[in-house]
Amino acid sequence: MTDGLMDAIKVFFNGVGVFFILYLIGYSTFLFLAVVVGASTLYQTRQQILLKNILKQDYYVPVSVIVPAYNEERTVVETVRSLLALDYNVYEIIVVDDGSKDETAKKLIDAFDMYPIRRPIRRQVKCQPEEFVYAALGQKVPLTLIRKQNGGKADALNMGINVSQFPYFICIDADSVLQYDSLREIVRPVLEDDNVIAVGGSIRPCNDVELENGRVKRYHLPANILACMQVLEYDRSFLAARILFDKFNGSLIISGAFGLFKKETVIACGGYDRTTLGEDMELVVKLHDYCVSNEQPYLIHYAVDAICWSQVPESYKDLCKQRRRWHVGLFQSLYKHRRMIGSAKYGALGYVSYIYFLLYELLSPYIEVFGVLTMAVAYAADLINVPSLINLDFADVQ
Repeated sequence: MTDGLMDAIKVFFNGVGVFFILYLIGYSTFLFLAVVVGASTLYQTRQQILLKNILKQDYYVPVSVIVPAYNEERTVVETVRSLLALDYNVYEIIVVDDGSKDETAKKLIDAFDMYPIRRPIRRQVKCQPEEFVYAALGQKVPLTLIRKQNGGKADALNMGINVSQFPYFICIDADSVLQYDSLREIVRPVLEDDNVIAVGGSIRPCNDVELENGRVKRYHLPANILACMQVLEYDRSFLAARILFDKFNGSLIISGAFGLFKKETVIACGGYDRTTLGEDMELVVKLHDYCVSNEQPYLIHYAVDAICWSQVPESYKDLCKQRRRWHVGLFQSLYKHRRMIGSAKYGALGYVSYIYFLLYELLSPYIEVFGVLTMAVAYAADLINVPSLINLDFADVQ
């Protein structure tokens, strides 16, 4: 190997080293700020509760709860029962059966004595046509079941929007359970500011958690190691990172398992995108884009105390399928709205949020693999002095 080539290789690896130092400094700085801001915000909220400084009110925002369901015959009845037990007065429940191949619709019809009705549907956002509509009498709140042709989760949510009668809607997964006071907590930002167009809730893994009527009877960490690791991951995200983004209206994602949206604004920007895997994130980014482009004052908030309990994958195969779907959806959303990056028009959203999700969420797996491969190549090229590293470690210990 010539001296010129060796010098070029050393320059390359030096550049790689500088990149990873800056990359890790950026990530560790973000994590530090997220933890500090998150802990401070949670402490202040706790103090307000202890001092009775949070307004207790009996005002309600009418809300439509939309539950998209596909092959959910095992969980959908319990999900609806948990929704009927919520501590809230003015809401409706709309279950959209997205062409299930099992008995999802039949289970609901039998469990709640539902009957067929003729109900006109105003198609304000695109979706597949309905097959039948059922309703239930004698329930705490109106309960509606719509069976439609299969079109995916985004299409089912669009159908729910078309059927809903209230100005705000909430989307939740059919295998999730809302905490008894979740509706009260998620609508609080709307009562505090008229410019709020969306609110995200907190998702907590419920594996090995015993719930009754939306209340936790027994809680401990999951026995499954994959699920246990996801508890830590979810807490880092929902109790730190999302609180930090919320401080500058920079949230780019509201979990599809639990989120509140202003129907009028969602319809104006076209509803859920049926061509992307990450319809939840794409909608939030699109709402940002729509409001900024139309110079419409808006806020997208995060309600840390609005809790939704959801099952997380316990097998490596299911986890891989979930994360692949998330990653592809993230790529599609960021690529579709790529004009945001570094744009002064979008402020901190383009300078901070977009760049964070690009570097530390979308590209991080590839950067990590590149780092491992770089270390292997450097070792093979004898550019890593292993004895010196070992001696340095022993010196630190001593």
